Amino acid sequence: MTTPFSHLLRIYWEDTDAGGVVFYANYLKFFERARTEWLRTRGFEQEVLRATQRVMFVVADTRVRYLRPARLDDQLRITVDVREAGRASMDIAQVAWRGDQRLAEGEIRIGCVDTDSFKPRRIPGELLEGLVLAPR
Repeated sequence: MTTPFSHLLRIYWEDTDAGGVVFYANYLKFFERARTEWLRTRGFEQEVLRATQRVMFVVADTRVRYLRPARLDDQLRITVDVREAGRASMDIAQVAWRGDQRLAEGEIRIGCVDTDSFKPRRIPGELLEGLVLAPR
């Protein structure tokens, strides 16, 4: 079994709501940051992809389930695990962990689009291979 990619982050005041817990929408930001770092560790900078290959990823669908609250100063580990990869999209499972506790889990579908038209576009072969077949 392979291990999903992990990204560590700390919770700051700006991440919390009036109740002192992480504002629910911020988990989507945390998931986005982890996907960006996942791409980077595999050698794919999003701006370079946009400039050289004229492709970018957009979020097509999200579903998040909130299990436990994260609080100020918590260190979270956000995981990225590709569940399914098609020609122009990927389904990614993401989890926010505090230690061994699952705090939130998300299912994110990202689509590859042309940077000018925003029409769906096939994920370039070397990119797909580097993301799906690379060791995690």
